[in-house]
Amino acid sequence: MTTISRRDWLTLTLGAGAAMALERTDLFAQSRLLTRAIPSSGEALPVIGLGSSATFAQVAKQEDVAALRAVLRTLVDQGATVFDTAPGYGASEEVAGRIAGELGVTDKIFWATKLNVARQGGAADPAAARAQVETSFKRIKKAKIDLIQVHNMGDPPAQLRILRELKDANRVRYIGITTTFEQQYADLIATMKNEPLDFIGVDYAVDNREVETTILPLARDRKIGVLIYAPFGRTRLFRRVGDRPLPAWAAEFDAKTWAQFFLKFAASHPAVTAVTPATSQAKNMLDNIGGGIGRMPDEAMRKRMIAFVDALPSAG
Repeated sequence: MTTISRRDWLTLTLGAGAAMALERTDLFAQSRLLTRAIPSSGEALPVIGLGSSATFAQVAKQEDVAALRAVLRTLVDQGATVFDTAPGYGASEEVAGRIAGELGVTDKIFWATKLNVARQGGAADPAAARAQVETSFKRIKKAKIDLIQVHNMGDPPAQLRILRELKDANRVRYIGITTTFEQQYADLIATMKNEPLDFIGVDYAVDNREVETTILPLARDRKIGVLIYAPFGRTRLFRRVGDRPLPAWAAEFDAKTWAQFFLKFAASHPAVTAVTPATSQAKNMLDNIGGGIGRMPDEAMRKRMIAFVDALPSAG
């Protein structure tokens, strides 16, 4: 099976006319991006957002700000709002804050950043943690940051305490904790049971479903919002499907591309609040937004999607 890039796949499967349509910023003008309520507040968030790990951060490093400007412009213009970043993602947080300010869209974005000064499971220095948060405020240039999460389970008692202080001081709206490492799931579960959290952030994809067992049901029980990372399996899923055509039955839940197929699987889980795929290309951002529009797969269809993907060869 040939391995192709997402860009090539879009060109091959959509055809020239449809590929051009994906470039139009009014592609979804007559459609509505689905929303989910944040359990702790009832505030509605669009189910598709934007991540900045890897792709976004790498482009920021290369200083291709025109590409990043187009991505953020597309995000906001299409009614998506959630932008997930972190001080640890290279220049991502700083560059995104500057671009958003130049575009005049800072207040239209739901900023989700992170805090972690604990390294390799060690203790976090409170002074360093507070300094990192203040740097995030300076970069984002927003008086109240929407969400700050402790990154990768870094010293939860110490760093969550600081985030609670910020929330009590009305400087942060929501707080949470993240991990994309299975070996940290047990600690995440313990933290979810013992700490007051608004959000968690975890990895979840159609071929990476470990969080379905305990973490996502617990999030529902505890009324904790869930941000999803790596819904494409860190691009692994695109390698697995290769140049295969989208199955005809994907039309039953309005998936027009493989990206939308994968995103609709993640977004359709009832515990998920928003999915934040990373991209540094505006046309991919537009494609991703289609994953939050139209019908979503029901439980029977989700099982069919799992069986289809599980039958594919591994990505190698």
